[in-house]
Amino acid sequence: MTTPVMGIQLYTLRDHIQTKEDFDKTLARLSAMGVDTVQISGIGDIPAEDQKEVLDRYNMKVCVTHKGLDRMENDLAGLIREHKIIGCDALGLGAMPGEARESEAALRDFIAKTARIGETLRGSGMTFHYHNHDFEFRKLPGTDKTLMDVLLEETDPALFHFIPDVAWIHYGGYDPVEILTKMKGRVKVIHFKDYIVNEAGERKFVSLGKGKVDLKACYEAAKALDMPYIMYEQDCDWTDNDPFKATEESWAFMRELQA
Repeated sequence: MTTPVMGIQLYTLRDHIQTKEDFDKTLARLSAMGVDTVQISGIGDIPAEDQKEVLDRYNMKVCVTHKGLDRMENDLAGLIREHKIIGCDALGLGAMPGEARESEAALRDFIAKTARIGETLRGSGMTFHYHNHDFEFRKLPGTDKTLMDVLLEETDPALFHFIPDVAWIHYGGYDPVEILTKMKGRVKVIHFKDYIVNEAGERKFVSLGKGKVDLKACYEAAKALDMPYIMYEQDCDWTDNDPFKATEESWAFMRELQA
């Protein structure tokens, strides 16, 4: 049984990591909170060498990133070099392109692309990771299978890993613990996120522990399934429109889970 390392998905704070100076200030705030692990996503055009300088200053580890599919296809060597510099062995994709969701043929073309990427990454001691939203839990047109069913069944576990987002799984109509169990052995990083549905029927993200997702059950499942990292992520709808305040609230909740 693994006790997951808790950290912060920097996409939550993306407006505050666009320059090296702001990246430094943001990591300083996180470090003061007791955070020592992050996911890099949504960062500005900051050279990997400068990222490493700031990461090293705060003894901050990067467990995974999110980068675009176009760059994975056209400059994978550059991405590998940058990941080696910042000491990260996991390259993540935030979502599949829209056309891959429209048919079985398009989805399988996407799977073939990621297999080629995963094979190259494996040769460099790295792994490919895919982050879900809710659309993966919809049925493929003309089939009785969801996109996630196909991803789980038709991707190579050695080449295609998952970054399960528990709020998107729940919003997609599934039990996150059930999906985490199906992904056993294929998950390095889980995203903890929470949400409500207001009286107008609108989905709103909230700080961890304030919404509909049973995060305690998800945490216990992560431990039992030996999933090593949990990152807090909140796309928007932050407390008082302040992503740092929402991060502090959510970090306190995560620490309580660990306790």
